[in-house]
Amino acid sequence: MPRLGLWPTHDLARDLVGQDPPPALPWLSRRFGVHALGLRRIPWTAVFTLCAALTAWECAVRIYAVPPFLLPAPSRIVGTLVSRFSLIWPDALVTFGEMAGGLIFGVAAGIAAALLMAATPLIERALGPLLVITQALPVFAIAPLLVIWLGFGLASKLAMAGLIIFFPVSTTFLEGLRRTDENLIDLARLNHASRRDILLLIRVPAALPALGSGLRVAAASAPIGAIIGEWVGSSSGLGLMMLHANARMQTDMVFAGLTVLVVFSIALWGLVGILSRRLVFWAPDTL
Repeated sequence: MPRLGLWPTHDLARDLVGQDPPPALPWLSRRFGVHALGLRRIPWTAVFTLCAALTAWECAVRIYAVPPFLLPAPSRIVGTLVSRFSLIWPDALVTFGEMAGGLIFGVAAGIAAALLMAATPLIERALGPLLVITQALPVFAIAPLLVIWLGFGLASKLAMAGLIIFFPVSTTFLEGLRRTDENLIDLARLNHASRRDILLLIRVPAALPALGSGLRVAAASAPIGAIIGEWVGSSSGLGLMMLHANARMQTDMVFAGLTVLVVFSIALWGLVGILSRRLVFWAPDTL
């Protein structure tokens, strides 16, 4: 009879989980270890590389006495973020709302288009060239038209961001729907499953890993449409703030706005990654 205590005996633990139990006190590892704190998911190599690059940037600016209007030091950019936080934050909220709204709009449109094309070959032949056209047209050529059609408000920014996000979501999801295991589809047909059941119950779950990859690409692209829309025509937002700062040669303000954009992009990218792993819990390594 194996002895049970704070942790099962070595042989019992190996029989239960198929591997040797962890050394020392496992509850300490679970409570205070890297798994509990999520430290294993932090890209430490990227963090160290970023710190090294910022240090080299700071040293180069100070050693070569680069004028701030050409290239401000990271410490000056941080100081600008702190001293002008009350000026930057309202515009940052506007841009973040445009990014999030454009992401939702583009993802919804991309998923709907992929489902329609996967369900009906005729629709795929009709919409397929349009997907390519949305990416072939220059973004700066479309932005003024959207401002003319939709105005200077939020609608044109959401449309611009959604247009950029639409393509990676629709193409990756459609490709995932196409690559569904044919054996599963044949098995469903043998059980008299309808085309709708095959699409929703077999092909869509099988395509979720591909959709997760497309969502992460879309989250990283979300700021592009919002900023371009603000550059073309807007009354607020980080794009407008950076445009005015660049005209006044306030390079530290431009870099401060870029820093906020990077933080927003990483936050959206990480959030989408977490949600994707939760959604595709059976294949987290594919994301």
